[in-house]
Amino acid sequence: MTGDRGPVARWVLVVTLALSLAGLGVSGYLTFTHFFGTRYLACSTTGFVECGVVTTSPQSTLLGIPVAVLGLASFAALSALTTPWAWRSARAWPHLVRTALVVVSMAMVLWLVAAELLIIGHICVWCTAVHVITFALFAIVLAVSPTTRARPSARGSGAPTR
Repeated sequence: MTGDRGPVARWVLVVTLALSLAGLGVSGYLTFTHFFGTRYLACSTTGFVECGVVTTSPQSTLLGIPVAVLGLASFAALSALTTPWAWRSARAWPHLVRTALVVVSMAMVLWLVAAELLIIGHICVWCTAVHVITFALFAIVLAVSPTTRARPSARGSGAPTR
């Protein structure tokens, strides 16, 4: 249960955790290839789909931090925040942090897709997998967030007491 608003559907628990773990795996792979070389990328090296060009572009870092590492950290946090225990928490913070994280992640995805298409001129299939996973998490979390945020108790909420 999540506060006084009722339980989260079982499919939400399963799908969001599976997506978070998939994102963790793909971003872990991209982090590995960032540090150990694009020769480990299983991706096309010619044409519009060219992962090496995308993952080594100036847009592959943000303030000197590899975007893959940011994705890895984000999906690690989401993996914890999409466990059944986090979804069922009566505390508000896991629900608020989860929602904020998917919103920020989606904003980052929009920037990265624009960078791939408009600046770099190539796309990366592994990056696209992360983008699709992020969008799916964003859509699910926002769709269920009004019913999953824990309500403050009547005591201390400013509600009049008798």
